[in-house]
Amino acid sequence: MLAGGFAAGAFGSLLGLGGGVLIVPMLTLGFDLPLREAFGVSLACVVATSAAAAATYLERRVADLRLAMRLELFTATGAVAGGLLAFALDEGLLAGLFALVLVYVAATMVRGAVGPAAREATPEATSPPTKPRSLPLGAAGSTFGGVVSGLLGIGGGVIIVPLVHLGLGLPLRVATATSTLMVAVTAAASGIVYLVRGGIDPYVLGPTAVGVFVGAVLGSRSAERIDLRILRLLFIAVLVYTAAQMVRRAIAPT
Repeated sequence: MLAGGFAAGAFGSLLGLGGGVLIVPMLTLGFDLPLREAFGVSLACVVATSAAAAATYLERRVADLRLAMRLELFTATGAVAGGLLAFALDEGLLAGLFALVLVYVAATMVRGAVGPAAREATPEATSPPTKPRSLPLGAAGSTFGGVVSGLLGIGGGVIIVPLVHLGLGLPLRVATATSTLMVAVTAAASGIVYLVRGGIDPYVLGPTAVGVFVGAVLGSRSAERIDLRILRLLFIAVLVYTAAQMVRRAIAPT
């Protein structure tokens, strides 16, 4: 759990995904934890990932703090609704939905690996732009990202990063940093629902969260020295394999 948390934290901070897309499959497939409990632990770990990485991004003035504060109300509201919905749905259906999210993330990464965004290696400026194209689009997308976060325990970065980058027109590095900043509050909002419902196992959370925190710190400090194209290709392979395993679990839940 410690090693898996470290890997998830490093990937999450580098790609702005919060790490939940790796934490949930690790706990369910590797440690046979019930899916909802994996969601709860994942959300708590995502808070640690985002908080650790966001401090570095804010220090380097890469994240768009103004935009994050504007959109966070919508993501937090959606996250609470998603958390409540997770306890009303069948576990097999949740596994299937999680597999769909993994496929979506993999497809997004494929496009990023071969498109112009893949060649964006460094931040364009030390002070990110603060005039997105469409705030109504950002509000709607952020609400949906919050619902996905609370429903599947993944932090919402898989929706927020492409929303901020492609929908609102901010550079990829800025979108990643801004997403990382927002994900902490989003995951905390839905995590409270899981905590109240008894969906967070402290014995699982302890080692996983420690690994996530250390991985997130090292990952965020190494972001400018790593070729994200190679990282995407490795991440895509992991996602495709994990999606197949989650589909099998959805068809024949244990």
